[in-house]
Amino acid sequence: MDPMADPVTAPLADSATGPACHRAGGRPPRNPAGGGLTTGAVARLLGVAPTTLRSWDRRYGIGPAAREDGRHRRWTGADIAALRHMCRLTSAGLPPAEAARAVLAGPSSATAAPRPARTSRAPGALPLGSARRECRGLARAALRLDAPAMEELLTEVLDRYGLPAAWDEVMVPALHAVGHKWETAGERYIEVEHLLSWHVSGALRGVPAARPPAPGAVLSLLACAPGETHTLALEALAATLTHHGLPVRMFGAALPAEVLEEAVRRTGPDAVVLWAQSHGTASRATAARVGAIEWGVRGARRRPVVFAAGPGWAGRQPPGTRHPRSLADAVDALATLGAR
Repeated sequence: MDPMADPVTAPLADSATGPACHRAGGRPPRNPAGGGLTTGAVARLLGVAPTTLRSWDRRYGIGPAAREDGRHRRWTGADIAALRHMCRLTSAGLPPAEAARAVLAGPSSATAAPRPARTSRAPGALPLGSARRECRGLARAALRLDAPAMEELLTEVLDRYGLPAAWDEVMVPALHAVGHKWETAGERYIEVEHLLSWHVSGALRGVPAARPPAPGAVLSLLACAPGETHTLALEALAATLTHHGLPVRMFGAALPAEVLEEAVRRTGPDAVVLWAQSHGTASRATAARVGAIEWGVRGARRRPVVFAAGPGWAGRQPPGTRHPRSLADAVDALATLGAR
């Protein structure tokens, strides 16, 4: 696991309503003449890919009771209710086969809590090992491109645990698993990683500040190293610092070295967090130049503390910099800079 990730333990209870596998108000559109909805219409209604619905029908028997002309699927209200139940169970972390058995068992299973997910990997499963149930739910929602379910799961986890727990125990393992999936499968699944990353980023930006920054609070400048485009870890740090009332200047991806240096001179930050995902972007020269920048009146000039964050700095940390091992470690170190 990359730096800036610490383990936490308490599980997330299953939502009473399940993922947002429905449109606002939860009412399906009016059935066309002949009764029942097409697979495409149901997919749009639930926010699930049509291929997922066809797969559930083919593999597990979670399909329409009637077919037009004996071939084309037509989903009734009862069929859609079964799909909503299937969405709730899989998004809570239950493997699709087990979720399907629970759905087919009838209404008596609707309120039963999902059993812990198995660690065996079925064909197409993500490499999540012993990851927590809510992480499995997020990963499965990502695989089926179920945007409403991802959004609701991320909101619920953040509300229940806050940062950095939600980041460490749910977001990071899911992102790693999805990234590994497409790296080992050619160009397949890259759309899954993009969609999951977008929703994680949106969830992080939505974390509210618990209080406004106090006068004289430590100011942190966050930026990726030149050429580095991975920003999610910095977004998690920015959200956590903001939530704790610590001011942040977030500059994001691939900031050119000269622009970064000018931004440091203009803002006079107490700390600069420089993120590098790979060795190729971990520029020791840039870190050294940033750490040498001074500002303030003569006799009381100051320099920023440079944090070399991310796996790209492993084994090549620039002299005089700090290397946080986790999100919590970075937050604690930045929060205590004001006492120096």
